[in-house]
Amino acid sequence: MKTPGASHASYRAAVDIRRGRDGEPLGAIDRIALEVPVALVYNGISHAVMMATPADLDDFALGFSLSEGILRCRDELYDIELEKQEEGIAVHVQISAQRFAELKLRRRSLVGRTGCGLCGTESLQQAIREVPPVKAPTIADSAIQRALGELSRHQPLQGETGASHAAAWCDAAGAIVLAREDVGRHNALDKLIGALMRSDQPRGEGFALVSSRASYEMVQKSCSAGIGCLVAVSAPTSLAVEQARQAGLTLVGFARPGRHVVYTASTPSNKASPPVLPLAQANPAGRQRLDTLPDHAYRGYLQ
Repeated sequence: MKTPGASHASYRAAVDIRRGRDGEPLGAIDRIALEVPVALVYNGISHAVMMATPADLDDFALGFSLSEGILRCRDELYDIELEKQEEGIAVHVQISAQRFAELKLRRRSLVGRTGCGLCGTESLQQAIREVPPVKAPTIADSAIQRALGELSRHQPLQGETGASHAAAWCDAAGAIVLAREDVGRHNALDKLIGALMRSDQPRGEGFALVSSRASYEMVQKSCSAGIGCLVAVSAPTSLAVEQARQAGLTLVGFARPGRHVVYTASTPSNKASPPVLPLAQANPAGRQRLDTLPDHAYRGYLQ
């Protein structure tokens, strides 16, 4: 594969700024994260344009192709070439003839914002795809806490710019084995999936940690890669919880030092799970308790 490597500084930029501090403007130079259009071109035909950080694009191309169902396995990707253009970067991906024929039938054209996972979907039926069942590993609370403690060391872009998300693969003990960053949370997870598929790490014995919320697309992408446990620093959405339950994925949210919330444990896909109800239909006692909480009560999870 022809995948020119990006230097450590190639996905940052410097900008002159003026800081306001104690009423006095101060001139300075700040580092900001690069965000560029990245076009994924399959066998000569452009399929998706995503706004992304121009790093680890070979991993991004493979991970996106797998998580979007364009490819079914790594061996169906034959070659990747990066072409820098005036407007952005074109990632030329050569895939098998069979998968390319299927891709043309889908007739999808995604023009995303910052890693927008569903932009360009043509119908409601396409928006919510069935997630494949996964086998959830047994992960100790201590492993989650260890991974949280290590995460910042794997986020150089976030440390310098404060503008990126991270996705990390952790072994069963919580040690971070792989990590990828991007300005888009979907992109970061796709990059991790691509790196994970290249590394041949055993996916049945670890978990993914993301520095973002856990939306439906994050669950869908995790399940498509055979990941059985997803840990998010922020909250999950209702659809993410529903899909995680159906797939048997363990979903953890509000993961912070010393605390986290388990929203779903491993539930076999052939068993009924309790539904995720609107608040108006929830248990009266629980509804009353929530109604009495001040608007800022949820922030206790974030301290």
